[in-house]
Amino acid sequence: MTNQNKKVLVITYSFPPKPRVASVRMQGLARYLPTFGWDPTFITVELPGEPEKGFRVIQTPDPGDVTEHIKRLLGFNPKAGLQDQLGVPDHISMQKESPTGKIVTGIKAWITYPDKRKYWRPLALKALRELFAKESFHALISSSPPVITHLIAKRAQMEFSIPWVADFRDLWTGNHYYPYGPIRKRIDRGLEIRTIDQAAALITVSEPLGESLKALHGHEIVKSIPNGFDPVEVKAGELHDKFTFTYTGQLYQGKRDPEVLFKIVHDLLQEDLLKDDIQIKFYGDKVYWLDQLIEDYGLEKVAFQCGTVDRSEALLEQRSSQILLSLNWDHPLEKGVYTGKIFEYLAAQRPILALGGPQGVVSDLLEETQAGIHPRTEAELRSAILSWYEEFQHLGYVSYQGNEQIHNYSHLKMAQRFSDVLNEVGG
Repeated sequence: MTNQNKKVLVITYSFPPKPRVASVRMQGLARYLPTFGWDPTFITVELPGEPEKGFRVIQTPDPGDVTEHIKRLLGFNPKAGLQDQLGVPDHISMQKESPTGKIVTGIKAWITYPDKRKYWRPLALKALRELFAKESFHALISSSPPVITHLIAKRAQMEFSIPWVADFRDLWTGNHYYPYGPIRKRIDRGLEIRTIDQAAALITVSEPLGESLKALHGHEIVKSIPNGFDPVEVKAGELHDKFTFTYTGQLYQGKRDPEVLFKIVHDLLQEDLLKDDIQIKFYGDKVYWLDQLIEDYGLEKVAFQCGTVDRSEALLEQRSSQILLSLNWDHPLEKGVYTGKIFEYLAAQRPILALGGPQGVVSDLLEETQAGIHPRTEAELRSAILSWYEEFQHLGYVSYQGNEQIHNYSHLKMAQRFSDVLNEVGG
């Protein structure tokens, strides 16, 4: 930290090395905010390992979420799913409209209010007050989810009269995957409005989400700052000698799944337009229904679940793949949502194939950077695969066409945009 820089306190539940997408955004701020005149201090829960040397991180005990406490009281394993422990079969519990899932969600709606991480609030406030007793800060950032970070920040803003910036990686009640029913949502909407009216500025990850925030809260300062990739992770890899499609991340049946790709690949294999040198690899938690989908399309020799690997191995696989597969959520309001892995994929500098969801910010990003495509129809997808495969057969690899615009989505640019907001609110 430098003597000339101002100081900003950041409240976040996630921070590296905790393996979450949110941690990546926080790492970018930790590494690059000082470049733009702001030295960050982070308050978070106990981490699974040591943070990077040079990052200032204050860790509190992690009390877990409310449901873990309830499961523990009932004699269940707090870290395992309740439906699994009750013996509910996967084909029932993982349905889109699972009846047992509705019951569990209904119970959660009330025991988790105002947030399932609410037990962290007193611990974070204690650490925050101890910190302010020894030093002062020029500004405060809270980053959600979980939204308890904003409730903590509001209390800090009231006690210490500090400019506060609320960062929404996902919207609160405006999230189109809001998990609870209409009564809880109405109560939450009131809480959100009462809480956020104390914030000096709001940040979210895309222009459409920013418009939603502005419509609800009426703030003058609402900024769109996308997540990004770390410039130090832009590296080339040794490409696989097969025509590989690689996906890294979570899968959700009917919402984020690769069925349309399987259908086209199956048809092209049947027509002998693709050979046995194609591979589709999935890295992440194995799911039962994907194996069934692979079997349904006869792709047992083509598509494979490789299981969970550490982040370094996942990054290596991304850099080595001919094509990177990005799966968008199947919802019309997803037009304002970037997939969590799209920025890592930019750093890998391999062609990106985005599937599912509406045309929106992901489509715009790929068009701007020329880093990949988001086909609108099955015919477009078929044509893209054949074009890539023809190039692969001719050259032995698929060429990357991305341009310099990818740097608009780096952590360096992200941190600069955060610093602009901090400067604007008068910190």
